[in-house]
Amino acid sequence: MSALRSLLLPVLVLLVACGSEQNDPYPNAERGQNILYSAFTERPKHLDPVQSYTEDEIVFTAQIYEPPLQYHYLKRPYTLIPLTSDAVPVPRYYDEQGRELVADAPAAKIAFSVYEIRIRPGIHYQPHPAFAVDETGQAFYRDLADGQLRGIETLADFARTASRELIADDYIYEIKRLAHPHVHSPIFSMMAERIVGLRELGATLQKEANGLPPGTWLDLDRFPLTGVTRVDRYRYRIKLRGKYPQFVYWLAMPFFAPVPREVDRFYHLPGMAAKNLTLDWYPVGTGPFMLTRNDPNSRMVLERNPNFHGETYPCQGEPQDALDGLLDDCGKRLPFIDKAVFSREKESIPYWNKFLQGYYDASGISSDSFDQAVRLGVGSEVQLTDEMREKGIRLLTSVRASIFYMGFNMLDPVVGGLAEQPTKLRQALSIAIDQEEFISIFMNGRGIAATSPLPPGIFGYVEGQAGSNPVVYDWVDGRAQRKSIEVAKKLLAEAGWPNGRNSTTGEPLVLNLDTTSGGMGDKSRLDWLTRQLAKLDVQLVVRSTDFNRFQEKIRKGAVQLYYLGWNADYPDPENFLFLLAGGEGKVARGGENASNYANPEFDRLFDQMKNMESEGPRGVQRLSIIRQAVALLQHDAPWIYGFHPTSYTLGHVWLRNRKPTDVGHNILKYQRIDVAERLRLRQQWNRPVLWPLAVFAVALVAAVLPAVIAYRRRERRTARG
Repeated sequence: MSALRSLLLPVLVLLVACGSEQNDPYPNAERGQNILYSAFTERPKHLDPVQSYTEDEIVFTAQIYEPPLQYHYLKRPYTLIPLTSDAVPVPRYYDEQGRELVADAPAAKIAFSVYEIRIRPGIHYQPHPAFAVDETGQAFYRDLADGQLRGIETLADFARTASRELIADDYIYEIKRLAHPHVHSPIFSMMAERIVGLRELGATLQKEANGLPPGTWLDLDRFPLTGVTRVDRYRYRIKLRGKYPQFVYWLAMPFFAPVPREVDRFYHLPGMAAKNLTLDWYPVGTGPFMLTRNDPNSRMVLERNPNFHGETYPCQGEPQDALDGLLDDCGKRLPFIDKAVFSREKESIPYWNKFLQGYYDASGISSDSFDQAVRLGVGSEVQLTDEMREKGIRLLTSVRASIFYMGFNMLDPVVGGLAEQPTKLRQALSIAIDQEEFISIFMNGRGIAATSPLPPGIFGYVEGQAGSNPVVYDWVDGRAQRKSIEVAKKLLAEAGWPNGRNSTTGEPLVLNLDTTSGGMGDKSRLDWLTRQLAKLDVQLVVRSTDFNRFQEKIRKGAVQLYYLGWNADYPDPENFLFLLAGGEGKVARGGENASNYANPEFDRLFDQMKNMESEGPRGVQRLSIIRQAVALLQHDAPWIYGFHPTSYTLGHVWLRNRKPTDVGHNILKYQRIDVAERLRLRQQWNRPVLWPLAVFAVALVAAVLPAVIAYRRRERRTARG
């Protein structure tokens, strides 16, 4: 029977090898470790805080860098609290002569605002070679000869590391970097309008850089910035032009995180950039985590910063937070996890399957997996499917602080202007394009129709009838109901286009939509939009182009209709309403008002509102002004207010302390993993399916056994003979 045993041996080996660990995509050494597993689809381009400005980048930068302020993790509306500072700074106001004004002085009298920020002592940076010093106190790696970088490929290859305390100078150095001509910060022009002396510093640095060889380090400490001054080791002041209460929100962004001078110098040593040893590749911070592996095509790893100063989990939140278990870790020391591993997933299906196997702790829901994950219940209520509930998976939903809209070019002779006829034309189109249908068909219901530029969660957004758009909706039986197409046709006729034709010439109304692929540029969406306008007998011509050409046409006002979106930089109505301020006109001023909308009354209300606080008695007044401004926008209809997308996130039962947030991104420190439960469920969900192998083994025996028996008989006959 030795032949039979030799045939069955591979099957037996295969059976023994088929444990759940064979499916595990992670190294065996990581099994049972306190590690959070996630994925990313787009590789981050910039991890330098002065340049980084995208969602796929802030996933990493927000865990590493620490600006002075942060958002309370649980409170809504979003609330600023100290991070490295000892308090949220309150500005002091001054007139042109430098005389201090009272706190409630009229904005017109305020020439300058001064914010003084005090950093808490005792905060230290992560270990890093830039902080290593020799016996004389000089930087150990201050000079690198040509051969000294041989064998060094990553930051971990440097033999010496050290740390030092966070000081005010580090924040000042980063603010100066906003003006550096070689890093091209996306907020430089905006901040140059606000921070005194920043524009002048930019011109000085540009002139200095022009006389230096490419890649040469520019010591920013040599150049003063008049609007940012050091008070002492832990305090610094920022001087702004005029009144700008939204500035405190910027102090919670990585743009205003600290960058030490010695780190900047270290990364400019000869040969470093050629090996991707740059601040853009290896961030340096005081946050709870540090980047220990940067392979953006495969894997990125954040590990606990051993020098982290420590925080505790919040003890306050919304009423529902206690019921959801989000206060169970009140007062416990952060962070909870030791490491976070992010794997690159270019396709949604592998990402989804690994989540279902338990190899990713959380996941979004792509259109491919939507029906498997959730279903719509009574009243369009979103519910998890039975399969998800059986696995203990939790669903988190939140309306994002963003808006997608179709804009009219208000300079266009057909759809533009504030006269009665073009206004009624825009109103008719706003009614005809059924946003609810769009959300249902193309977004699996993941969004809510917008009634103004303001999304939920932003001060000034009003729910119910008071927040509805009376131009587009009627309020019927306690809910908004889109006006009928007959109302839209009546408005179109009053606009001079009965049945979609010019009342004088009889020419058909043809509208041009400029778009790019990927947004409204997908064919199915454009076909749907064409049908929407056809309800009014209006013809749509789609002019698709690449992104650069599209942007150029927007800048020159060479569009009629266009499609854009906006994500909140900070949770304030000014950050949305400024998109329609006359002073932000794209053609006239190069601003963000791509519709070139200019209504003097709206601009008056906007200017009055933008410098007001949202708290206290001024908040009541501000809300009243916002409602007046929104009513104007609804009537004038410079946009077809599209939708606010809803985020759906799934999390496994072992992943704790997750709450949706759109503006506070340093959330990794709050997450907690029940490692034992994850390991148990992974093993349960990934048990090998053995019956096919058993069937194969039986079939193999059935096929081979007769031959073996016949062979043995012949052997015995031969032996007897």
